[in-house]
Amino acid sequence: MEKQDEITSVLNDLIRINNDRIVGYEKAIKESKDTDVDLIAVFTKMIDQSREYVNELIQEVARLGGDAAKDTTVSGKIYRVWMDMKSAITGKDRESILGSCEYGEDVAQRAYEAALESDAYMSTEIRQMISNQKSALKTSHDMIKGYRDVHDKVS
Repeated sequence: MEKQDEITSVLNDLIRINNDRIVGYEKAIKESKDTDVDLIAVFTKMIDQSREYVNELIQEVARLGGDAAKDTTVSGKIYRVWMDMKSAITGKDRESILGSCEYGEDVAQRAYEAALESDAYMSTEIRQMISNQKSALKTSHDMIKGYRDVHDKVS
């Protein structure tokens, strides 16, 4: 039973980080200008991606007999407060939004890396699911970084 509690905890951490990601991109959409249709489309894709991952993770937690997390991380809440303060000071320009999104993607990568390095026993299927999600999130990270880098060169 202890092994199941450990892996459930790891999976719930990933649910929370994806919930953070959803909230973060919803906030990024609200802060984007109407003319930033390209970013809004990308942010919407990121939200959909995290919702898909949350559903996969919830199914796995339920299969293990655990209760799935429904909240976000404490650090995610702290980060969003910091983003609010930052946007109040620096404005809601494309560059600062992309910088905040890239930071969030970095956090997600670290969370997935920690899950894969966890001492919790996980089946091959769970490890593969986490690896696949991490890989896809890395692609998303690189896309956000690419947008930010292009913006930096134009500025």
